[in-house]
Amino acid sequence: KDWAGARLKVCLAFPDVYEIGTPNLGLAILYDLINRRDDMLAERAFVPWSDMETAMRETGMPLFTLESKRPVSEFDLVGLSIPYEQLYSNAVNFIDLAGVPLLAAERDPRTMPLFIAGGHSTYNPEPMADFIDAFVVGEGEEVIFDILKVLGEWKASDAPKIELLRKLAGIWGVYVPALYRPEYN
Repeated sequence: KDWAGARLKVCLAFPDVYEIGTPNLGLAILYDLINRRDDMLAERAFVPWSDMETAMRETGMPLFTLESKRPVSEFDLVGLSIPYEQLYSNAVNFIDLAGVPLLAAERDPRTMPLFIAGGHSTYNPEPMADFIDAFVVGEGEEVIFDILKVLGEWKASDAPKIELLRKLAGIWGVYVPALYRPEYN
């Protein structure tokens, strides 16, 4: 799709190699839904094999998307699909390879992507809470356009990041860790 013609750009990410991530149905459904819209585009990104990761780090090459080869850091939103807990470390590695700060509190969604995670392992989001701006607990296709509407409206305003996070938290099924303080027994 035409990059310049898209109001919102979404990177749909799977924190594992292409061969493992491509069959993910959630990714495929969101990719299709978003790309049906004229004002939005979705592209996909995966974590490279270790030899490619080494080469990327040695040359300073940022993680990029499959379709246009644009750096992940240029997108408005990165949707990480995390179907099982073993991918937590890969998700953190994905963020690092994208060249943005690891901690959600250190990222500015006006100049960097907003990171939202979904998938079965996000039913307990706390292990990843420091790294992800918001979690979708449930089906992503149910809320993706609500999330993108809130993000688009916020980008057109001068409101601080906390206002974006509050509006995201108002969407049914979206959990924003920065608005809560967990207590452990």
